Amino acid sequence: MKLLIIGSGGREHAIAKKLLESPKVSTVFCARGNAGMKKDGISLVDIPENNHQALISFAQEKDIDWTFVGPEIPLLDGIVDAFQAAGLKIFGPTKAAAIIEGSKEFAKKLMKDNAIPTADYAVFTDYQAACAYVEEKGVPIVIKADGLAAGKGVTVALTLADAVQALTEMMTDHRFGKSGEKVVIEEFLSGEEFSLLAFVKNEKVYPMVIAQDHKRAYDNDQGPNTGGMGAYSPVPQIPAEMIDRAVEKILKPAATGMVKNGTPFNGVLYAGLIATEDGPKVIEFNARFGDPETQVVLPRLTSDLAQIIEDLLTDHEPELTWNDQASVGVVLAANGYPDDYQTGMDVPDFADQAEIYYAGVTEKNGTLQSSGGRVLLVGAQAATIESAQKKVYQILENIDTTDYFYRQDIGEKAQ
Repeated sequence: MKLLIIGSGGREHAIAKKLLESPKVSTVFCARGNAGMKKDGISLVDIPENNHQALISFAQEKDIDWTFVGPEIPLLDGIVDAFQAAGLKIFGPTKAAAIIEGSKEFAKKLMKDNAIPTADYAVFTDYQAACAYVEEKGVPIVIKADGLAAGKGVTVALTLADAVQALTEMMTDHRFGKSGEKVVIEEFLSGEEFSLLAFVKNEKVYPMVIAQDHKRAYDNDQGPNTGGMGAYSPVPQIPAEMIDRAVEKILKPAATGMVKNGTPFNGVLYAGLIATEDGPKVIEFNARFGDPETQVVLPRLTSDLAQIIEDLLTDHEPELTWNDQASVGVVLAANGYPDDYQTGMDVPDFADQAEIYYAGVTEKNGTLQSSGGRVLLVGAQAATIESAQKKVYQILENIDTTDYFYRQDIGEKAQ
């Protein structure tokens, strides 16, 4: 099979690499991909993810068997609808279904209508009314931009001043553009967070192993929110009963609710969850694989990913099997990320000693240079989280990271 992946980050690198492991797959193209992917035999296609017609033409010319969409923006732009209209096979939710990620208000209503446990909330388009609500409810409280904000549109406000500042940035300073014109204000939930992903085909749900992401920039969950600084799987402090309950009370009702809503979901559904004293509750839904969770979850998959997607596209029951290894991934980011950071720096050469998933990199004069905030992820698998963690940090300690930084505590919560 010849396959096409849409996207350019570490998530797409992990997906493409896993698909290439299949004996059924001869070639994986990635549009646009990044220069680091070539090290794993992934073929790059110089077509931007928003040029649907050019991507469709490429898929037709190259006789691509099916396409996999990595990021959320092309999904919300209707790339799946466009491919399907052209008679091409593509894996991912339609524009109407991807709104589960594109609008937090939509997701909250879905949860309310289907008795899916989540935080109490209110939605505002008026700045003064939002400020008054925060004053009434008190802190801590959670402020979210309704639309997409690259993982950065959420503020957990511990003081009233923080809450008002977040509302000001979103609603009057337009930090996130149209995404912040409407805000969702939620009660603060305490507990351990975890990510539960599943392949979904209409009402059928096929869960993956769970992971835990680290969103804050610095150790001990300090600093600003980022797109993710590392992840690990499994998450031993989350009991199996909690995961089973999340599948039954959250994922399955969500899939059924989307069908009832006339927006059936086909693709990867990501549930960002929190383990509260009352059981698991939803923090957010995404309409695709998470990043960096993908880079620690897919290495644990022992069944054929290409066969799983093929089965889902052809209405067959997929088989998911997993190893019992621990998987840890640590992101190397440019100094200053997620705020102002430099690009064009040499990317460390890891030789063949490490499992690297490249994200913000480009190629110049035959060498890799940084082109984004999150540059790459170093991953490792071992019998325990502690030993996988040790592997990753030994690799990072042996390279020059002068221009970069990384968290030193990925996986510590599992110890």
